[in-house]
Amino acid sequence: MSVDIMNILNTTSGVLVALVLVALPLIIVAYAGMTSERSGIINLGLEGMMVLGAFTGFAMLKVFDQSGFGASQPLLATLVAALVSMVAGFIVSLLLSFAAIKLKANQVIIGTAINIMAPALLILIAWALWGNGGEKIATPSWILLFHDNLMDASALPATPSTMDYIGYFFNRLFFSNFIITTPLIILIAIALAIFLYRTKTGLRLRACGENPQAADSVGINVYRMRFLGTSLSGALAGIGGFAICLYIGFNGTVVGFGFLALAVMIFGNWKPVPIVFAGIVFALFRVIAVMPGILPDIVINGKPLSNGNQIYYCIPYLVTLIILIFASKRSRAPKAEGIPYDKGAR
Repeated sequence: MSVDIMNILNTTSGVLVALVLVALPLIIVAYAGMTSERSGIINLGLEGMMVLGAFTGFAMLKVFDQSGFGASQPLLATLVAALVSMVAGFIVSLLLSFAAIKLKANQVIIGTAINIMAPALLILIAWALWGNGGEKIATPSWILLFHDNLMDASALPATPSTMDYIGYFFNRLFFSNFIITTPLIILIAIALAIFLYRTKTGLRLRACGENPQAADSVGINVYRMRFLGTSLSGALAGIGGFAICLYIGFNGTVVGFGFLALAVMIFGNWKPVPIVFAGIVFALFRVIAVMPGILPDIVINGKPLSNGNQIYYCIPYLVTLIILIFASKRSRAPKAEGIPYDKGAR
């Protein structure tokens, strides 16, 4: 009986931990898209910004790991790597800002170009630094602040009580795979929501995405607000890419999480709280699809299909298409998003 209970506890806590580690990066990158589009700039380059943010963050982890600084100061090393990933995302966002705001170029094309450029730029930088393509960078073990040995299965009494099981469950839930980026992203998301909806600057930024001519008429610098929106967007995408790769590993890609984040943003109707719920739903489908033992094996003619479970990886993206078909009818994007602002046009 205890074996069955342990299996249930391990599966449940594993799903919840994975849900947190997937949902938070999705939510913060969806916030990145929301911030940019609320200012009037479409950011389809989230995927590329995530890739380069993850790469620079993992490059710092590699440096810290080789120097021994990471093992001695894991919290500080991970925080510095997260900050570097945000800076990288911000730098990439400057391309979007310059082309979309200054040159008034097509924002969809700019975002697509960033997504295409990012993997190639990653390889170029990796060759310059290490003499190889750098498609894979190992995740150091010291990024975990706690480990399962705080209360693993062997630490339980021979006849565990209900409280022992509860303690084991919450230990796995809150301490297993706990990374500092988890509370950091939560704090950033709360601060961003307050900024957008409880400050004058946030109100001005949102006004530039709805009616930039009216905003300009009352003295708001539309170009500056749009630059701010895209800059915040890039920084958030950078740390989002770093955080998701801390969970799935870095192999030169974020496996489409940037595009999933765009779907989360649209399904959340460009609003912070609905985006949180949308991110949890999308992340749940992702976790269920890839976590072993949740879904049954695919069997054909009485035999399990070789690598058939990889078919389940399509579930989050199929669900994304289906949800967006129905959600697009009620979605309301900022009115001026994607429209270059011309100060002389009234």
